[in-house]
This record gives sequence, structure tokens and C-alpha cells, in this order.
Amino acid sequence: MTQLSRQTSRFDRQPLASENERLILDIVRRLGPIARAAVTGHTNLTQQSVHRLVEGLIERGLLRLGAPLKGTRGQPSPTIELAAEEVLSLGISINTDTAIICLADFRGEIIAQTKLGFAPQDRTATLEALVAARDDMLKAQDLPGERLLGLGFSMSGVFVHGERIFNAPEPLVDWSLIDLRPILEDMFQLPAWLENNATTGAIGESLVGVGRWCDTFVYLSFNYGFGGGLILNGQPFHGFHGNAGEISGIYDPSEADRRPALQYLLQVLQERGIDIHSVETLYEQFDPAWPGVEDWLQATMPQVERMVATLIAVIDPQAIVFGGQIPPILGQAMIDRCALPSQRQHRYGVAPKEARLVLAEAKGDAGAIGAALLPLKMRYFV
Repeated sequence: MTQLSRQTSRFDRQPLASENERLILDIVRRLGPIARAAVTGHTNLTQQSVHRLVEGLIERGLLRLGAPLKGTRGQPSPTIELAAEEVLSLGISINTDTAIICLADFRGEIIAQTKLGFAPQDRTATLEALVAARDDMLKAQDLPGERLLGLGFSMSGVFVHGERIFNAPEPLVDWSLIDLRPILEDMFQLPAWLENNATTGAIGESLVGVGRWCDTFVYLSFNYGFGGGLILNGQPFHGFHGNAGEISGIYDPSEADRRPALQYLLQVLQERGIDIHSVETLYEQFDPAWPGVEDWLQATMPQVERMVATLIAVIDPQAIVFGGQIPPILGQAMIDRCALPSQRQHRYGVAPKEARLVLAEAKGDAGAIGAALLPLKMRYFV
């Protein structure tokens, strides 16, 4: 468990498009199908430069022409869109009780997903099962593996030793304090990017969730543990050591069991006789009327309110997103109960504007979605 040797990746993980090409691709991803003539207005480039860039991306098979937009005056401009099936990306999410692998197309849409039928405590057995699941998904979709541009890997935990080395929750001890990147790259034969599940959840939200209307937000990841991810001006913010958003650090040890980590809700439910032993089952079967839910909320909400006030004061985000594996009904209950700084008394009776509290909008497992989109973002988008 203390294998900390560094191995140089034999895979190229550099962007596969120039800065201006990535700008064009990102505009088409967000707005497409978009009239070809309309792209220039979303850039600071000349029309001639945009035309040349678009032509080059079409020749490379990354963009394709679509039907002209109807209802426009004069000669309608043809539309352009991403060639969705030409580029594929793989994402893996490891939580304390589940392992999920999914396949995304160039538009960032999840086209296949598999959840393993066992908890991922054994790293080798889990990775072997995930490789087999990858092969089955490609075969079922009749897609060539050569189109895979990379693997995004997501797991609970913090990074230690100055590298992408996880210190994960106790159920994931077999994944902790080792250099996972060469192991992943050897098994999947793909370049790999590693992030904690709160950051991948934030990246997924930025591309296919609240990021469609908000470019600066905090993503709260309620899992067995609890953490967060930051999106500032549309980009993930990692911090100097890679652990920006580890919000649990604001609580002292005496408050540990009152943090909004779902492991403590599981404990309360079990003490009240509710036979729920995993976060996955909690998500699927959650009932707000269970005995213990109200007690947990009353014990936890003061810490949630302090955290929200801290984030608003320090980051001033446009939104704070309640995501991860939290049941949506429970997440909405926390939002409804949260006392915001604007509700306090303010000078002259005027409060500053502050973040909206919202549920995550990305559908499916946030960590897996964000992991699958990570190689796309790193290699083709801005």
C-alpha cells in the first residue's frame, strides 16, 4: 500500500488541437448545430480565420456539415456540428460501494454505462472486470477501440505526496497511496487522467449540467465521505496541491460525525432499524419518512449552513450545486432548510447578491460522467 515510486507515462496526454481549434470545437459543442456564419461572433477571430479553422476540422473528421437553418433570410448558411461518433472517451468512477464505467461520444453524451455487481475493495479484480466491461460496451455499440482518446478516472479521496496519488476512504485502502496512473494505462492501453470524484462531478456539471447557465460554481459531492469541486470562469480549479474543494477541512475532529458525509446518515438509519448498508442503496431507496432522517438533518444542517456561508464569502460563486450520491429529495430538503447570509440583518437593509443553491443537473453518476468527459476537455475543448 505504500508503493510510491513514480513512473513516466508512455502515453502522450497533450491536447490534440490548437488553442483556436479547441475554441471552435467548444463553441460548436455548446451551441451546435450552429450556423457556420454565426461561429465568428462567439470568438475574437476574423471571419477568414474561423473559416480556415472550420475547414481544417471538417477535413480531420472532427466537424461535419449539417442542414441549413430554416426560417432565415437570404441564402441560409450551412450548420456545423461535432462528428459525435468519431471520438470516444472512457470514464471510471470508484466509490466505496460501487464501480462504474461509461463511454462518452464527442458531444459528451454517455452512450453506454456499466455498473459492476460488487464493491470495489479488491483493486485487481475490479480493474479486470472494468476492462471486460469496456470491451463488452464497444462490441455492443459496434465501435472500434481505436477511437478511444483516453481514460478519465475518478475516486473518492484527497491527493497526497505532490502527485495524483489518492488517500482514499478506508473501504478503498487497496487503491490508496499507490501510483495508479501507470497501472490504469497498462491495463486499458490508454492515456489516463486522474481526479477525485468531487472534481470530476464538477467538470461533468460544467459541461452537461449547470455549466450551461453558470460558469462559476461550487460542486458539493455528498458520498460516503464529503468534498467539493470548484469551477471558476468555466475551468476546474485544483489549487496548488490539487486539493481545492476539500471542504471537510473546515471542520474540527469533534465535528466529524456531524459533517454532511452520507456514512453518518447510514449509521443513524441503522441505529433506528433501517436495513440500509450502502450509499448506493440509500440513493435508490431513500424515504424522507425513515426514522433518523430528521435527527440527521438537525445535527448536520448547522455545519452545512456554515460551509455555505464560507463558500459565499470566500469564492462568491454564482451557484452552489448539491450533487454526488445524495438522494435528490434529501438534497432539496437541505437546500430548503439552509439559512443564507442574505437573510441576516445588513446595513441599510440591503443584502449583497449571493449564490443560488441548486441540485445537480447532470443525469447519472456524476463522477463517471465527469471522468468520461475529462479526456475530451483536456484534449479537444477549452
